[in-house]
Amino acid sequence: MSKVSFIGLGVMGYPMAGHLSKEGHEVTVYNRTNKKAKKWLTEYKGFIAKTPKDATLGSDFIFICVGNDDDVLSVVNGKDGIIAGLSHNSIVVDHTTASAELAKNLYNLMKSKKANFIDAPVSGGQAGAENGILSIMCGGEKNIYDKAYKIMKAYGNNISLIGDVGSGQLAKMVNQICIAGLVQGLSEGINFGIKAKLDMKKVLDVIQSGAAGSWQMINRGETMVSNKFDFGFAVDWMRKDLKLCLEEARKNKSRLPVTSIIDQFYAQIQENDGGRFDTSSLISLLNRN
Repeated sequence: MSKVSFIGLGVMGYPMAGHLSKEGHEVTVYNRTNKKAKKWLTEYKGFIAKTPKDATLGSDFIFICVGNDDDVLSVVNGKDGIIAGLSHNSIVVDHTTASAELAKNLYNLMKSKKANFIDAPVSGGQAGAENGILSIMCGGEKNIYDKAYKIMKAYGNNISLIGDVGSGQLAKMVNQICIAGLVQGLSEGINFGIKAKLDMKKVLDVIQSGAAGSWQMINRGETMVSNKFDFGFAVDWMRKDLKLCLEEARKNKSRLPVTSIIDQFYAQIQENDGGRFDTSSLISLLNRN
């Protein structure tokens, strides 16, 4: 077993760190609000630290799962940051959905400290984290990935090294682009079925095993019919992710016409005070009368 640190106990990080503890690793956690860390300690075996530096001291693996680029930098840099507590040859794994540019910068920073880095954003949502069945897209060196893979198996069931550092974040952008278009199509299909006075539970039950089937249809179809969105992956987070996609698309000169439109649909939901709604709330913009 290994000595590991987990930085960030949000809806994803909390259960992910828990899986590491259940696997028998020596886990030290840090969260910006200490109350959440103390709660985690009542459910799992481990330790809590007052700073990212304290959490990192002596650890073989340091996992980060926070909100965005700025949040990552806030826990990495400074006298109380991860960088101040790193051991030589330790491995920093960033599960945050962030920019590919940040991943490359962190790789260089860790190398300057004789440590290692893998960018490893995840997909599968809160349920995937709680059930230990996340998909994890990684970028970095294979020998470092192989070591991190053995630890990440605690909460991932589909883990892949996509390519060099930054490739994991780029793969996550592909994931979010696909989800955006899928949710809009699902929204339109369900709304059409409601207008046609179909029993949408029956419709979804039969079509989800066909060519139209998807994770979103299976896990969100019925709640979309019921107009329930107060759970899941928040619109605010999706807009953050789509911003990364659109910025990267400008750099590599790829066209994302539908993604750009859907990003604006999500902006409308934010304007309607729905920023914390699940991404499936796209259907709320369609005429349901």
